[in-house]
Amino acid sequence: MASALQLHGVQGNFAVALRRSLLHCEAQSGFAAFGAPVCARRVWSKRVAFSVTCKAPSSDVIEKSVSESGKVSSEGETSFTCVMKFGGSSVASAERMKEVAGLILSFPEEMPIVVLSAMGKTTNKLLLAGEKAVSCGVANVTVDQLGVDRSVIAKHLEELEQLLKGIAMMKELTKRTQDYLVSFGECMSTRIFAAYLNAIGVKARQYDAFEIGFITTDDFTNADILEATYPAVAKRLHGDWLSDPAIAIVTGFLGKARKSCAVTTLGRGGSDLTATAIGKALGLPEIQVWKDVDGVLTCDPNIYPQAEPVPYLTFDEAAELAYFGAQVLHPQSMRPARESDIPVRVKNSYNPKAPGTLITKARDMSKAVLTSIVLKRNVTMLDIVSTRMLGQYGFLAKVFSIFEELGISVDVVATSEVSVSLTLDPSKLWSRELIQQASELDHVVEELEKIAVVNLLQNRSIISLIGNVQRSSLILEKAFRVLRTLGVTVQMISQGASKVNISLVVNDSEAEQCVRALHSAFFESEISELEKGYINGNGSVAELS
Repeated sequence: MASALQLHGVQGNFAVALRRSLLHCEAQSGFAAFGAPVCARRVWSKRVAFSVTCKAPSSDVIEKSVSESGKVSSEGETSFTCVMKFGGSSVASAERMKEVAGLILSFPEEMPIVVLSAMGKTTNKLLLAGEKAVSCGVANVTVDQLGVDRSVIAKHLEELEQLLKGIAMMKELTKRTQDYLVSFGECMSTRIFAAYLNAIGVKARQYDAFEIGFITTDDFTNADILEATYPAVAKRLHGDWLSDPAIAIVTGFLGKARKSCAVTTLGRGGSDLTATAIGKALGLPEIQVWKDVDGVLTCDPNIYPQAEPVPYLTFDEAAELAYFGAQVLHPQSMRPARESDIPVRVKNSYNPKAPGTLITKARDMSKAVLTSIVLKRNVTMLDIVSTRMLGQYGFLAKVFSIFEELGISVDVVATSEVSVSLTLDPSKLWSRELIQQASELDHVVEELEKIAVVNLLQNRSIISLIGNVQRSSLILEKAFRVLRTLGVTVQMISQGASKVNISLVVNDSEAEQCVRALHSAFFESEISELEKGYINGNGSVAELS
């Protein structure tokens, strides 16, 4: 859709137009109305499931009988078989929506639940709209160029206009209001996509996650899903399927706060968490996360273009990758899948034939050394030193209570008898206003100086080496050899409790150079070359190539 938001000179497209003809074409014309042949068409009912595949001028029709109890005689229960999650870039335009629809229908054996993000950069534009409404006021919201039946999202556009006017009048944008504001992106993208599928003869039903049982904490902008979510979601989705089978199109990223009952968001990339939560709720055999890259990569391709897809990951590896900066996954998204032992497959919606990455509970680590290198920039590091720490208890408790009071999350920690070094999570700290950041950091230092000597170091980066714990000595030896060659001093080192992650803190200005050199050393050499001469027969360390 192309709804233009005008804010005294600021104009943003909420989405790209879908021509009216897309939603008003007759079902039997399939994709022909859009300049492409029908790839597949699916109709579900309690009694019969049809799959129609068109090749050239002829069609093959496959009919399967379904019993009154809803069972397929040879394939088990006729219910949802997987979750397919598509991010904003995958549904950023009318053309992309058509391609995603074709991709879904290219798997006639699947009966998916589809989770969608907002179209393109809609979330960012909605946030910008809110900020501009606070400072400038709202001129108007127009939908003249919207290419779908206006009734599909007319109510939401009207509510959005009223909300922006309210923000402009109050000159305030709270976190609660911000969550409600950005929720319009997912609510509208799912309605448009469901309407499109229905128009081409594929029965689909749209759901708002906050209306089907996604219950969260009241932590606006970064809420967490509560256990009550799973039975509620399963009851609603499975019940609707039994009474009236259809592809479920669910809003990602959103939930409902347990106490206030207001709309919440699950943090950036939270649609991944929505998908894995649905997979756990229904006990589905697979969760598919469709992105704009060929799976999880060995490093950020923007830093090192030769980065390659990682074919297999464990849940622990994926969680560490996500937390320490890999943009392809949400940090909390692996938890529901790991708890239910459901495989997660990361695929590329722009390149469906690419094998992608399969994430499971365990994998063959016999030949694995390093899996991936992740960079987290703009990190603040604190060195906290106290001679009173020796032999004293309660020192660390006092240190971390200060961060708890301020609501600041700690990333990496390293301790000794008389000191503790730690980094602060930039995603939690830097979301605040600059003045508030400085004030909070000053307060942290002021409070810590009551019990220790504090050194505040900014403009740091965390380089995380995700690899095989059984070869951590090899990883460290090789990594420090590379960094020594570059003349880079490691300011802090820590190995996480998961034992799959080794974190190194360096200066921001050196970080990208380090990642490129480390990637070249680990991924452009054979394992045998890495290990060559690593251990002599007498156990001493020899030279590495």
